[in-house]
Amino acid sequence: MDTQILDKGLATLQSNKERWARLPMVEKIDYLDQTIKQSVEYAEEWVLSCIDAKGLNPQSPLSNEEWIGGPYAFLNWMQYMKKTLNKLISGKSSIDKLKITERPNGQTVARVYPNNFLEKLILSNYYIDVWMKDSVTPKNLEDSVALFYKQHNPNGRVSLVLGAGNVSSIVPLDIFYKLYAEGEVVMIKMNPINDYLGPIFEKIFAPFIENGFIKFAYGGGDVGAYLTHHDDVETIHITGSGRTHDVIVFGDGEEGQRRKSENRPILTKSISSELGGISPTIVVPGPWSKADFKFQAENIATQKLQNAGHNCIATQVLIMPEEWIGTEKLLHEVEKTITNAESRPAYYPGAEDRQNAARQHPKAKVLDSGVGRTIIYNVDTHFDEPCFTDEYFSPVLTTVSIPGKDPAAFLSEAVKFANEKLDGTLGANIIIHPKTIKAHKTALDSAIADLRYGGIGVNTWCALAFLGAGAAWGAYPGHTLDDIQSGNGVVHNAFLFDKPQKTVATGPFRNFPRSILSGDLHMAPRPPWFVTNKTAHKTAERLTYLIGTGNLLSLPGIFTSALRG
Repeated sequence: MDTQILDKGLATLQSNKERWARLPMVEKIDYLDQTIKQSVEYAEEWVLSCIDAKGLNPQSPLSNEEWIGGPYAFLNWMQYMKKTLNKLISGKSSIDKLKITERPNGQTVARVYPNNFLEKLILSNYYIDVWMKDSVTPKNLEDSVALFYKQHNPNGRVSLVLGAGNVSSIVPLDIFYKLYAEGEVVMIKMNPINDYLGPIFEKIFAPFIENGFIKFAYGGGDVGAYLTHHDDVETIHITGSGRTHDVIVFGDGEEGQRRKSENRPILTKSISSELGGISPTIVVPGPWSKADFKFQAENIATQKLQNAGHNCIATQVLIMPEEWIGTEKLLHEVEKTITNAESRPAYYPGAEDRQNAARQHPKAKVLDSGVGRTIIYNVDTHFDEPCFTDEYFSPVLTTVSIPGKDPAAFLSEAVKFANEKLDGTLGANIIIHPKTIKAHKTALDSAIADLRYGGIGVNTWCALAFLGAGAAWGAYPGHTLDDIQSGNGVVHNAFLFDKPQKTVATGPFRNFPRSILSGDLHMAPRPPWFVTNKTAHKTAERLTYLIGTGNLLSLPGIFTSALRG
């Protein structure tokens, strides 16, 4: 570890932090424009480096993950932030033209997707809403948005961002949230797992680096420890594990454990975090058809297998209705889909050990898939099972059965189980038939409201709340340093809400053309993130360049590819 290089980098950031904080918004937009151009130029190199590191075939549909979870997500966020800054420059609110509503209990909700006709075309019948904390009303919402940009001559700060090692867009998104939402310059410590991206990011962020607004650091835990306690670092953001967070805040070993139990942090700086957890998917009983079982099995399999299960919101516990005739049918389809999904290596360190630990459960079934995939069936909800508290971060799915005399009663019990028994509050999902929604609308609304999770997906994976640039991404608010769960604070959040409670993404229960035959008037094909989508890689690449360049001539190719998926 060369501390002189680290010291010099932090000194450069310190000397430029006020300049960035007070830089006119017009100039900040120019930096975004340069970064958009560079991201488009290096998008293919970015994606191919991830594909190679994760052992994927570039021609495999699974390579879509590196487009969507890489340059697409980052480009989309930058385009949103440009629009936000342009609104502020023109004297408008960052939430100008957003649909603001109130729930029956008075809670304020902002619809952040879709925002234009193109978005309605690209993801037909998908919606993303940000629910606000109780103190926010439609009348005072403006008082809690874009707060940094309402300051006169704001003070700058130096932030340390400890980068994630799994999804490649997390690093640039975390950096740019610090820069643009909070006005802080950034030292980014790359994760050793994906530090191969560092040189590519350094080319993309060259204007920021040359002007002393971003600096990169590489190395192991010793580098991270040195930086977290450096006097020139004023704030910290980490995407990672709860254990790493606790070591930073309380220290390592027995002394760290003692300090945590006494809530005596050694860290005196502000720290925000996104730390994962045990994500549930609640399946509500209803009048499903054979095709519904197959499609939703693909949905669940995707929630588990995307990125080889190395996701902080990978579904780990599938909550099934005990008395529903469809439970056995769906579980059969889920097992078949997971078993037959394209093989891929588990690239994240420790994945094999975590899967082997899960297989010690007496109800674990090792699937005949050619790679390590496991389902633990019908775990007893009355005990504190490891699968309820230990994030496997690998292709391990657990199922539980919850009683309930009808969908409303089941939903209530399922939400109670998720809130009280599962560790973490980052993401949860509900799958529910349209007729069941119509018959139990109040029960569904109550379930969404009662789920203590920062991101909730209804008939879509809550990962859509990650991809949605206007969504506030983070744990359910209220965690303390000594019980951090899935973290605190939010990122992405391109409309700059200061008091979000949760983000709710909803999608169609059926895909096109089956939707039309069932009376659902939308044309959403099989989602491009599904692990069963045969043309996902082509669709994702074309979407990325559309977002980056705005070239509408690519739309016919995108729609053709999407409909063939």
